[in-house]
Amino acid sequence: MGSGQVTEQLDWNGKKVTVAGLGISGIPAARVLHARGALVTVVNDGDDERSRAQAAELEAEGITVRLGDGATLPAGTELIVTTPGWQPDKPLFAAAAEAGVEVWGDVELAWRLRGPEAAPWLAVTGTNGKTTTVRMLASILEAAGLRTAAVGNIGVSLLDAVLGEQEYDVLAVELSSYQLHWAPSVRAHSAAVLNLAPDHLDWHGSMEAYAADKGRIYEGNKVACVYNVADEATEDLVREADVEEGCRAIGFTLGTPGPSQLGVVEGILVDRAFVENRQKNAQELAEVADVQPPAPHNIANALAAAALARAFGVEAKAVRDGLKAFRPDPHRIELVEEVQGVTYVDDSKATNTHAAEASLAAYDPIVWIAGGLAKGATFDELVQKSAKRLRGAVLIGADRALIREALARHAPEVPVVDLDRTDTGAMSEAVREAARLAAPGDTVLLAPACASMDMFTNYNKRGEAFADAVRALAATGDA
Repeated sequence: MGSGQVTEQLDWNGKKVTVAGLGISGIPAARVLHARGALVTVVNDGDDERSRAQAAELEAEGITVRLGDGATLPAGTELIVTTPGWQPDKPLFAAAAEAGVEVWGDVELAWRLRGPEAAPWLAVTGTNGKTTTVRMLASILEAAGLRTAAVGNIGVSLLDAVLGEQEYDVLAVELSSYQLHWAPSVRAHSAAVLNLAPDHLDWHGSMEAYAADKGRIYEGNKVACVYNVADEATEDLVREADVEEGCRAIGFTLGTPGPSQLGVVEGILVDRAFVENRQKNAQELAEVADVQPPAPHNIANALAAAALARAFGVEAKAVRDGLKAFRPDPHRIELVEEVQGVTYVDDSKATNTHAAEASLAAYDPIVWIAGGLAKGATFDELVQKSAKRLRGAVLIGADRALIREALARHAPEVPVVDLDRTDTGAMSEAVREAARLAAPGDTVLLAPACASMDMFTNYNKRGEAFADAVRALAATGDA
């Protein structure tokens, strides 16, 4: 099942390439290019102990590294390959534009290095749900007997997937807005934009620029552009995309699907897009109960994954089998325990308001544990939409006052506990306070709507602290 698209076979020998940034994508890119005969210089803003150790390894292999100066364009540079995190307004890129030097990301590099019979890409982006959807998609493709992998922004390097010895029939590819910004020539077999909400605006500069970068995923699609019926902005991106002749717009909805859509009818996921006579017919794919957890936004993820798999010709049975086999990553609406009739759910991965809103929509009534680093977010809309579900709220972290003020404005009757501590015991106290507010049948939900770095190394550590505190509570029976 090769893509049929012959990629450009470039002569790297003697080509002067600057790699912007060390790290998980910069170092492999530098090594790959060096192995092909390119004259590689890596530039890096940082000059710390870790950077020096990485630089020493690369220099031992014959790669030039320049630490502490990522702003100046090395003389003679013919191409820049950048890591996704480098913002477009950095001086290096301004210098490149002035010199007429092209900038690629690691995803663009992987695409250009693909062989002529390389596996096609089924690509996924969106503000929230990317990783879950890509992993669901890979599970469905595996159930269909296809050789596949979940790759991209998900932790498996696309360069490794494209250049490794393992042969694939198709790749399930997660792409962030950062990666898409620097990937002008990627052309997926089919692609999905799951949703759009303000995020990373400091990087992109505006919501319009952020949406435009997400929309790049549809460029050149061959079979299907999958969009979210409930999020008109995703359909707008499909309309604006330049696709191959015959490529179709395929919607997914939590309601009854129309023709060329996938949706839900009486607890069944159904397909009215990839069936004969879609005006009258529908194909049953799976039951809502086959999706774990069956929260609304996770059903939407499953429908998007199913649409991409069906676009690739996967049978309905494999969709069901793949969804049944799939289990989400930790800290994504993860049931921790039930203690004295109260359910405790860890959605530490809900690091922005859009993700938290989806999480809050899945339960009722809720004692909400929230707070952390707001990253410029506002919380009025989130609280307005969720107020009726809230039994109480426990607030933690540096920017908790923003959430407290939104609750005071839009849910003044909801009792709020404001924890003014950031030590390692703060989460234990938050769980105890939440247990005090909760009644049997309630859900205590950690859906912070904020980043974790004010109190924890990452959202995983925050989720682990929550789970530990819940288990401690269960052990003592103190609820």
